[in-house]
Amino acid sequence: MPRTTKRDRYHHGDLRAALIDTAMELIAEQGVQGFSLAEASRRLGVAVSAPYRHFADRDELLLAVAARAGELLVAAVTAERGGDAPQARLAAVARGYVRFAAGHRALFEAMFGTLTPVGEPELDRAMRPVKEAFQGAATALADGDQAAAEALGLAVVAAAHGYAGLLHLGTFGTGEEAVETAVKRAEAATLALIAGRTALTS
Repeated sequence: MPRTTKRDRYHHGDLRAALIDTAMELIAEQGVQGFSLAEASRRLGVAVSAPYRHFADRDELLLAVAARAGELLVAAVTAERGGDAPQARLAAVARGYVRFAAGHRALFEAMFGTLTPVGEPELDRAMRPVKEAFQGAATALADGDQAAAEALGLAVVAAAHGYAGLLHLGTFGTGEEAVETAVKRAEAATLALIAGRTALTS
């Protein structure tokens, strides 16, 4: 069966999806700042005006990329194995979050950088399963106390995001060993937050 390329997808009328795929490739190669609609058009072999049939501007395409990256983050978090206990589930979500940041740095930055507006419905929809993964385990640990669950979930998100950022800064060195260090630190911080969760709402 012949392989379908992004250009083939464009010629079959799926230019929007092809642009998102190409933008993700370019961002992974060059970073968010190095991405342009003109370069995406050139790589796809379409006119520079073609993307504007689907996206008003560069930022709108970046938002679509961030939403797709959110779907990949959901997959990474879901793939991280934990246990049935809520403590293990919450620690697994934190580990998956850091692993995604390590493996997809440019996309992670596209999701959470200054170019992605806060509260955008498209990104919120993509991120909802991740938020629910954090919040579901936190709710189980808080015995149904919603305020306590929100405080714990937010604290764990902050810890995981912080360790991902420190990893990108080179705090733990480079290579796979650095990734594993950051993952273990995020897990340890999560377990510490669980142990001291009553202090989060005091």
